Amino acid sequence: MPRITPAAELQLIESIVAAHPGGIGIAEIEATMAQRHGGALNRRTLQRRLLKLIDAQRIAFEGQSIALVYKPVALAWAQLARGDVSAPLSMGVGVAEAEPDLPVSPEGASIRDRVRQPLMHRRPVGYRREFLESYQPGVTFYLPAALRSQLHEMGRTPAHERPAGTYARDILSRLLVDLSWASSRLEGNTYSRLDTQNLIEHGQAAQGKDAIETQMILNHKAAIEMLIEDTDEDMNEVGFDAFTFKNLHAVLSQDLMRDPQASGRLRRRVVEISGTAFHPVAMPQVIEDCFELLLSKAAAIPDPFEQVFFLMVQLPYLQPFEDVNKRVSRIAANMPLIQHKLCPLSFIDVPERAYIEGTLGVYELNEVDLLRDVFVWAYERSCQRYLAITQTMVEPNPLKIKYREALIQAVQAVVKGLQAPSPDALATVVAGMGLPAADHDAFTRMLAEALHQLHEGSVARYRLRRSEYLAWQLACSGGDDHL
Repeated sequence: MPRITPAAELQLIESIVAAHPGGIGIAEIEATMAQRHGGALNRRTLQRRLLKLIDAQRIAFEGQSIALVYKPVALAWAQLARGDVSAPLSMGVGVAEAEPDLPVSPEGASIRDRVRQPLMHRRPVGYRREFLESYQPGVTFYLPAALRSQLHEMGRTPAHERPAGTYARDILSRLLVDLSWASSRLEGNTYSRLDTQNLIEHGQAAQGKDAIETQMILNHKAAIEMLIEDTDEDMNEVGFDAFTFKNLHAVLSQDLMRDPQASGRLRRRVVEISGTAFHPVAMPQVIEDCFELLLSKAAAIPDPFEQVFFLMVQLPYLQPFEDVNKRVSRIAANMPLIQHKLCPLSFIDVPERAYIEGTLGVYELNEVDLLRDVFVWAYERSCQRYLAITQTMVEPNPLKIKYREALIQAVQAVVKGLQAPSPDALATVVAGMGLPAADHDAFTRMLAEALHQLHEGSVARYRLRRSEYLAWQLACSGGDDHL
């Protein structure tokens, strides 16, 4: 849409809401803005503008999820006074208000009480560089020693004797769905877990959802796969460096940034965060310096759980990118866990309000206790989930682990070459793989099994296109009983 100032956008949104005393949904607001100005705001930006208006008590909202509508504030107060609202009505707290509180420490409860005060009663603060600079890896610990020990015990997996990334690959299908769904939900995405599963496993976008929500989930899937695929046996492929984090941001923000050039690049303009008294650092040179310092400190932290939580604290606080910072921190938080063969952190069932309030405690108070309470609860929940999953899993074939990439290449050779999976054809493919002769027979059996089990819902596992699979199926359908 033609460039207008944030203040003008707020006025426009408020006027649209004011014209709908019965309430108006976010999709209708988008459509009206597009009609008036020839283009629509990014959904996430519009959500931030709406939250800002709610915080300022210029509009109100009622309902939840897809039934959520925005109303003129004067009418909303009148309804509240008459007692005739049919759904929860908020004047500036957020739709997550109905979510139950997590059990937290006394220190966490104190932080929660302070960040729940009306915005007008919270002191505006800026980025404090000393909060990052004062952290000394191996000396400073956000997680006490006893808690770190407890987390290690909790997160130990059956993969502790196997290569890095193995456990994450074992539960990859569940992790892709859980983490993509849960992380997106914390950003206001309305996809259900089942919708997310259908999108990731079958490419089916949910009806009634906008393209931004669909893209957000697909970006999460790609980012998670990138981390797992790039974690090799010596645990050095994925690092705490600018290259990794910028590429992670580029994947997570694909087609979601107002300025496409900002994807994968450090921020060079001022940003505002609605619902908080915190104002992120604005100077590009400071952002770059602190980003490099943050990553160097993260790399030097000796304990993987401390690394995880350090990233959850410091990366969103710095806001190094124009948007998608918390998503980067949540996905990147799994890097140390994958590298150390620990249970991943999926953020499954984490209440949005609890996560936001923990983050606000860091933003406004530089206190980590509430976010730490949320992190520990979330990790215990993830461990319980994946322990239950692995108890029902068959122990992976060590040969499949050893030759995982070779098997992908062999399946591709057969399918793309439109070859029928006859014994002679498979033997020819295997002979050209350069494998030890002693493993040829076992690998051939493994290849035959993989081809026999191949279907439209599993082609992505072998980096094949659906069209390639269908062409192969058609070429082999002339009576070959191997298919």
